[in-house]
Amino acid sequence: MKNLVTLLTALALTTLTFAADKEDGFKPIFNGKDTAGWKLRRATGHNSWTIEDGILKNTVNKGEHGTDLVTEQKYWNFTVRYEFQVPDGSNSGFYLRGRHEIQILGDFKSGKPTKQGNGAIYNQTAASEFASKPGGEWQTCEATIIGNKITVTLNGKKIHDAVECNVATGSEIDKNVTEPGPIFLQGDHGTVWFRNMRIKELAK
Repeated sequence: MKNLVTLLTALALTTLTFAADKEDGFKPIFNGKDTAGWKLRRATGHNSWTIEDGILKNTVNKGEHGTDLVTEQKYWNFTVRYEFQVPDGSNSGFYLRGRHEIQILGDFKSGKPTKQGNGAIYNQTAASEFASKPGGEWQTCEATIIGNKITVTLNGKKIHDAVECNVATGSEIDKNVTEPGPIFLQGDHGTVWFRNMRIKELAK
């Protein structure tokens, strides 16, 4: 009974989130049911992604390697909102246009931002302040990319404000930073869960 109540509560919150965002012009990029609109980055790779209770789960055990997940659609200027959860020490990433990684890391115990830390524009710019939540808690992120400038709000704190990002950050799909690209979820490093992913395309 407790599990049923938890599931119904989660579904209700998801419905309310989508309803509010729809009024602001946001569209879901994950329907909560299947991976329609997505593809594996490497078709022959181990598919470590599953869906449960409206959550997209990537489970990578010690010594294993998962596979990245990429949207079929490509985007240029946009704002994307998503929620994620990682265990302590786990590592993933949310790529804008498939080239600019907003780092996901279970680093709450470190207590300080780094260029490889949670919310960093990976290897380029550390978050302006530490905003991570403990492992196992849901975290919220909003990222906007316009031209080559990226703004990120993590857990209600603006940690990047129109930061210029003229090169790919590593493990990118390609280095064509002046071209539209997909949303890309890093799946080959560690366990991560996503939900409520939605996007609003902006004028070019």
